[in-house]
Amino acid sequence: MTNDLVLTEEEARFEALIQGLLSEGHGTCADFIDSLTANGLRSNLLGHKQSGDMRPAGISRQFDYQRNAEVRGDVIRWIENDTSDVFELLVLSRIQAFITYLNRTCYTAINDFEFHYAYYEQGSFYKRHLDQFKSDKGRKYSLVMYLNEDWLESDGGQLSLYHPDGTQENVLPVSGRAVFFESDKVEHEVHPSLNRYRLSIAGWLKQV
Repeated sequence: MTNDLVLTEEEARFEALIQGLLSEGHGTCADFIDSLTANGLRSNLLGHKQSGDMRPAGISRQFDYQRNAEVRGDVIRWIENDTSDVFELLVLSRIQAFITYLNRTCYTAINDFEFHYAYYEQGSFYKRHLDQFKSDKGRKYSLVMYLNEDWLESDGGQLSLYHPDGTQENVLPVSGRAVFFESDKVEHEVHPSLNRYRLSIAGWLKQV
């Protein structure tokens, strides 16, 4: 959060996420990823899916890791922080710039992040859950970025956010849009995609 009178376009995007989180419990930004980068990331994701490089996602972590198709049905591929792919470098640069801005304006002390591609087949879902593990409190903020062209409400696949005060918000996974919320406070759910597959990049801003 900043009191500066003049913001750059990038800072205005960051402020949309921060101010939304402060006032509504979550922030959204319609153009966090530009169309060129989104197109490149979409092509990457679909290429990984076609070549069999994505794996079923699990729940919990380390020794408690388990695959439970009754809870979630997506397949994922982690994005390496030292990637050489130009589009991954662009989105990771945007994420790092957001972290720098967040730390400078909100004193959040974020010092790490992890992100992955996520592919939801038609009919796939992720039931209501929190992103922070009971055994690991490192995940502080969740950030989801969407890669779906021309997504309609009739396509389903909404992200439902369940706030501690009992309110609920639904977000359509439209290409370029980002959603930002606290990992340990906001339960959320991915509803089944009704007509098509659903693509995103999801991850966490962390303290380690």
